[in-house]
Amino acid sequence: MLQFMMFDSQKIFASRVWLLSALLMVLSLNVFAQQTGQGMPERYKPREQSGSEPIAAPNVIVAPNIEYRIGAGDVIDIRVEDAPELAVQNQRVSPTGRILMPYLSYLEVKGKTQDEVTILIADKLRGRYLKNPSVAVIIKQPNSQMYFIQGAVKRPGMYQVEGRPTLMLLINAAGGLADNHGAKAYITRDSKIEPTATPVAENTTSAQTVLPERKLLTSNINQLFKGGYDQDLRLEPSDTVYVPLADVFFVGGEILAPGEFPLREGTTLRQAIALSGGFSMKAKKSNMVIFREDEKGNRIEIPVNYDLVEKGKSQDIKLMANDIVAVPPSAVKSALLPIIQAFTTGASMTVPGRIGR
Repeated sequence: MLQFMMFDSQKIFASRVWLLSALLMVLSLNVFAQQTGQGMPERYKPREQSGSEPIAAPNVIVAPNIEYRIGAGDVIDIRVEDAPELAVQNQRVSPTGRILMPYLSYLEVKGKTQDEVTILIADKLRGRYLKNPSVAVIIKQPNSQMYFIQGAVKRPGMYQVEGRPTLMLLINAAGGLADNHGAKAYITRDSKIEPTATPVAENTTSAQTVLPERKLLTSNINQLFKGGYDQDLRLEPSDTVYVPLADVFFVGGEILAPGEFPLREGTTLRQAIALSGGFSMKAKKSNMVIFREDEKGNRIEIPVNYDLVEKGKSQDIKLMANDIVAVPPSAVKSALLPIIQAFTTGASMTVPGRIGR
């Protein structure tokens, strides 16, 4: 009897072990299927990314914690409870900032928030048309809050922004700065000039069309993103922000790594030589030249004795955009170089354990 009970318990234990193994196998297969997508319904399979970055919408609406103010070109709807005859649909705010509403005629709404326009309409209707009017104002298209950003940002284009954003907010909305951005951002702004009436003849006047003057504002974005928030300019609707590509300079001639280099703010000649790997053995450092274009586009030559710069006897030169640093060869060094190379090669071969220098 005891043997039978022991045999039966062994069978139960074995069956449980088998069930547990089967369960683990099913779970493993399920996890594998989820990771690879095999054997799963099509709607549960992970979607393949077509690119490394998501595709941005043409217009991105950014909503900072600033209440939106209505401007010219915005499209709004107005609804009045118990008075459908006063409803306004798809009403575009005129260039002068007004809308036309039944019974109330023209209303000045430019620069006002939704709540302020709601209170304005309700006050005008109260007692005259309705005892206790309930008004709803809806901004359908905030067309007045358009901002443009171009140049060295990741997603340049046109942006709708509620409120008055700063330069940093708009740059971040555009995906941030590109790797090859320059040191400054330029903001073009149209000044607000109203047409003026000028006399043409006796008892007659004519509206004179005046083109808006444009202002150019500059911000040092290198300082801005290092904590210089005085450079974080407040933008106005229709501003155009342009972030140019980084300026460059060139180093050529008897240099170890000649080429094109990005010009950072404050880059000097000594830094340029270091970036380009230093001089070759044939370089004539005392007879260098910097080629530069002046404000009129004329090319000028700036002679440099780099030996004096290294010794601190001559001032280090601050480079400008598109400067070309030319390092000429020395005729004496060029003639002696084969002998020097032969000597150093021979010395490295004859002296035991010595590494050629």
